[in-house]
Parts: sequence; C-alpha cells; structure tokens
Amino acid sequence: MIPEQTAIVLGPGEGRRYPLGRMTSIFKSDGEETSGRYSISEWWLEPYTRGPGKHVHSDNEDIFYVIEGRVAFLVGDQWIDAAKGSFVRVPAGVIHDFENQSPDRAGVLNIYIPGGFEDDMPGIVDWFQKNPVD
Repeated sequence: MIPEQTAIVLGPGEGRRYPLGRMTSIFKSDGEETSGRYSISEWWLEPYTRGPGKHVHSDNEDIFYVIEGRVAFLVGDQWIDAAKGSFVRVPAGVIHDFENQSPDRAGVLNIYIPGGFEDDMPGIVDWFQKNPVD
C-alpha cells in the first residue's frame, strides 16, 4: 500500500479493479492511504444493468457524482434519475441503490466516509460470481 503522505496519481481505468458481472468497481484510494477516513472508487455499469441492490450503511455516508451517462438512484423510497454531473449524498442509515436504466454505459465516482468499504470487496465479488445480475 501507498503511505498516506504519498501523492497518488492514477490514469483513467487505473486502480484496484473488482469485477462484479456487468458492473465494475475501481478503487482509487482507501485504507492505509487515507488512514481509514474515506475511500474513493469508480463504479461502471453496462447498459441496462442493475446495481448492488437495496442496502444501508449504518455508520457511513455514500457520496456519488455521475461521471458518465445517466444513473438511477434509489434514496429511501424515491428513485432519482441523475444525469452526468449530478451529485447525490446518501446519509448513514438511509436505504439506497443505483442502476443503469439506459442503453449507454454509465459511471459514478463514489466517496465513502469513513473508509473501510474496500475490506468488503472480496466478499462482494464472490457474491456477484455466485449470483449473476442481468
């Protein structure tokens, strides 16, 4: 891992990649690099791809910024259609999900506060391998 005091410079598509069927996550900075304060990742969804499914983080905020395409976000009980450039903040304790309901590839930048989400990624990859999502 890169020590926290070291600058991180990654090109497009670089980082720790996690394949999740028709969805891919690429972690840019997390864990030891941030002293657990946050993690930053990209989430890419192929056309007409469901996301991770409804879930809640009891102690973490999820911040999303749409970097490509359109992404539908479930926040509480409301679906929000978010175009490129849209910002969505999901407070801790709020049920949420996201998916690509469009014919084009879509991507979001995610900031997870505090960090630690990367620790769950191997189990999430395993779940998606056993439970493919269309």
